Amino acid sequence: MGSKNKLKRFKENETFSNVIQPTREEVINDFSHKGKWHSFFKNNNPIVLELGCGKGEYTVALARKNPNKNFIGIDIKGARFWRGAKTALEENLDNVAFIRTQIELIEYIFAKNEVSEIWITFPDPQIKYKRTKHRMTNSEFLKKYHHILKEDGIMNLKTDSEFMHGYTLGLLHGEGHEVMHASHDVYKLKSSPEEVTQTQTFYEKQYLEKDKPITYIKFRIKYS
Repeated sequence: MGSKNKLKRFKENETFSNVIQPTREEVINDFSHKGKWHSFFKNNNPIVLELGCGKGEYTVALARKNPNKNFIGIDIKGARFWRGAKTALEENLDNVAFIRTQIELIEYIFAKNEVSEIWITFPDPQIKYKRTKHRMTNSEFLKKYHHILKEDGIMNLKTDSEFMHGYTLGLLHGEGHEVMHASHDVYKLKSSPEEVTQTQTFYEKQYLEKDKPITYIKFRIKYS
């Protein structure tokens, strides 16, 4: 994408009612929406996040299918989720929002027990050892998710990375979290949940064309 196009999208994002682009300072210093997301959506429906939402296709697709839930896509790259935000506005989906921020700041954005479900779709597996701290299912991130999730809150990891799948599964079992469903190939397993197979991202379609298996884990974070 050219820089002109990016600038155009950034400008357009500023006019979208469903896009929030706070500065780091605004997030850290008593973020205005923290603990008040139900006021933002004007209802008390469950809140579902997609972390690293990219173009926002998953966020929008889930919102279409679940009008009784609120969906928030989070990504640092606003020019990417511009497409999802624009689609949501064009389709009058009032249960969709996007936040341009870093995922490690998530505890500043949501209050304790404010979120019902989290989706992590096709994250960078950060394979190199030095990049472990950026891996979105490491212990530090799990603690952050646990803080904002309701007690029975659900986590979903969908990835084309066998490494990420194995790493996460090992960590979950090792730390005693509850693995509710795990699959090495969601399209071959007949018992795969509908929302996992019916919604496909732009990149997922590319992986499937190359015959790359898509893996999935559904789990609950449990700390004694």
